[in-house]
Amino acid sequence: MSAKIVMYESMLCGYCRAAKRLLDNKGWEYQTIGVDAKPANRKEMQEKSGRTSVPQIWFDDVHIGGFDDLAELDADGKLDALYESK
Repeated sequence: MSAKIVMYESMLCGYCRAAKRLLDNKGWEYQTIGVDAKPANRKEMQEKSGRTSVPQIWFDDVHIGGFDDLAELDADGKLDALYESK
C-alpha cells in the first residue's frame, strides 16, 4: 500500500509545477486542491500546515511541507520509503 498524496497549489506557482513534475516522474498519483480564488481552501491549508505558501504537501496525515522539503527528502533517498511505508 502507498501513501495518498494531497497537494494544495496555485496555478501561478512555479514551485507547485516543480512538485507535480517530481511526483509525475515517480509515477505517483496525487490529488491537488487549488487555492486560487478559493479562500476556504487557502484557510484550510493554513490551518492544517501553519504555513501560508504553496505548495503544501501531505502523504496521508504526514505533512511534508513545500517543494524544497519534498525535493530534499527525495535527494536524501527518504521520499520513496515514506511513500511506500504508508
